[in-house]
Amino acid sequence: MSNENKVKVQLVRSPIGTRETHRATVRGLGLRKIGSVSELQDTPAVRGMINKISYLIKVL
Repeated sequence: MSNENKVKVQLVRSPIGTRETHRATVRGLGLRKIGSVSELQDTPAVRGMINKISYLIKVL
């Protein structure tokens, strides 16, 4: 499997003070501390999660 069907995301803002569902989405993407990076399968579900918390993360 190559990288063509993977997406890397990095947490760039703190989820403190955001909605509980958005904090749960951050954890669901495997992100913990600011600056942490997670490599995920590029699926519609993951894309939806990225769109939901786009103001907290950066796609690498």
